[in-house]
Amino acid sequence: MWVIYAFGSALFAGLTSILAKCGIKKTDSNVATAIRTIVVLIFSWILVFVVGAQGQITDVSVKTWVLLVMSGAATGASWLCYFRALQIGDVNKVVPIDKSGTILTIILAFIFFKEEIRPVKFVCVVFIAIGTYMMITKKENSGENRDKSQRSHSYLFYAVLSAVFASFTSILGKMGMEQINSNLGTAIRTIVVFIMAWIVVFVTGKQNTLKQIEKKELFFICFSGLATGGSWLCYYKALQDGLASVVVPIDKLSIVVTIVFSYIVFKEKLTMKSFVGLILIIAGTLLMLV
Repeated sequence: MWVIYAFGSALFAGLTSILAKCGIKKTDSNVATAIRTIVVLIFSWILVFVVGAQGQITDVSVKTWVLLVMSGAATGASWLCYFRALQIGDVNKVVPIDKSGTILTIILAFIFFKEEIRPVKFVCVVFIAIGTYMMITKKENSGENRDKSQRSHSYLFYAVLSAVFASFTSILGKMGMEQINSNLGTAIRTIVVFIMAWIVVFVTGKQNTLKQIEKKELFFICFSGLATGGSWLCYYKALQDGLASVVVPIDKLSIVVTIVFSYIVFKEKLTMKSFVGLILIIAGTLLMLV
């Protein structure tokens, strides 16, 4: 059953990236992230009360609280980096880098949970690494200006940070969900992300831009939050019941959904090299299930 939740997480996560990209064409990425946290926070706590898990909050141990708070902080950092990368880079370049965090997650799962890295899994890691490299590298045209080159390196920096923080999110989330209802754990983590996101908005002085957000972009930002909420609930339920080294790769299949919609919505086309890279990432991910 946890495999189904993992695939559900992938579907919603793929939609999240596209909806978010549509909502940050003019809106500051940090402000958009903060608005999304409001939607996810409401969504996650509604689910807590629907399943009747709110009574368990008094039974949460100090250790679990610490792990959930740390996981939430890592999530907040990953979000801020990811949506900044999405704002300044192409979806079909940012997403593969973010999904490459699978490699770090597998290593961390081996260290913390003793999840075995078999030869097949090692081959999968190699496929994902090569595929990611093929998708994000391309020949630079001699006529490109310096500013465009700097923007390219900028999105790469934020995308890599997003992948690193996302990996720590998965491991800390797995540890924090061991003795708590996954819906309640997700809701607690969301409080941390909410606080962190809005602190960033006020520290950077972007709160004044809230009134300037176009209704169309606000619509996409809010629906992106709903998609994120659905993805989180599926993801942490899968993490609670399944293997982190398998759940995370399945979740990363959201790249397929994202690439398809990036072509339909943003007309972002894949080169043959990028397409082969995508196939390698998908193959490596699916082999994780063997």
